[in-house]
Amino acid sequence: MSEFKQTFNSSLGKKLIMALTGLFLCTFLIVHLGGNLLLFKNDDGYGFNVYANFLTHFPPIEVIAYLLYLSILVHALYALILTIKNRKARPVGYAHVNKSPATWSSKNMGLLGSILFLFLVIHMGDFWYNYKFTSKIGFKEYRTDLATDKTQSVDYVPTSPNFEKSVSTENNFEIVRVKDLHARVASSFTNLLYVIFYVIAMFAVSFHLLHGFQSAFRTLGWVHRKYTPIVYFIGTWLFAVIIPIGFALMPIVYYIQSR
Repeated sequence: MSEFKQTFNSSLGKKLIMALTGLFLCTFLIVHLGGNLLLFKNDDGYGFNVYANFLTHFPPIEVIAYLLYLSILVHALYALILTIKNRKARPVGYAHVNKSPATWSSKNMGLLGSILFLFLVIHMGDFWYNYKFTSKIGFKEYRTDLATDKTQSVDYVPTSPNFEKSVSTENNFEIVRVKDLHARVASSFTNLLYVIFYVIAMFAVSFHLLHGFQSAFRTLGWVHRKYTPIVYFIGTWLFAVIIPIGFALMPIVYYIQSR
């Protein structure tokens, strides 16, 4: 037990924890983007609101969500510890400039991580916290004609303060009443400053993952002449290009539509 504790208290151990939590967060980004793409459906938020309710009320997903929050905190904390430790170990800069081919993202992981942590605090406060713990999020009622599959929506005011969601069938109509997180998203993305900050944060995500995804595999020792190029390809195109662009398009599109 002491050897296990000693290992994870070492610099290598901290890097291993950062690698594992980082890869877990990468997996979450894929799932999260897939769910958020429902915002682009022309259904007045029906698919996205049902998805948001599922994420916050299905017990296994809630457990994974809290593991995610813990991973974010651990990842950020260990990054801070390693940064401080490295600076203490080298309080005076080198006499000669290091000309090694290190990328800009690898040299600025602390800055990129700080931007992302600030973004997460603001983002989760605006959406997750308000959705779970305040009454700032309204409700929507969706009536789907089961014969034509056409859906109409209206604002809904629940009679019970503890109301979260209901699904019923009435006169050949499926009636779904659920919290309207979509309206909160649309409202937030009318703020130009918020949209600009969101897009900047997605640039930070791109550069952070451009180095971080590949670095995690190297830290874990998963380096192979045959598979390393695949890791680099996935890290570059999926995590540093496609995913950040997918997230950045949401506030941009909603802001343009609100004009």
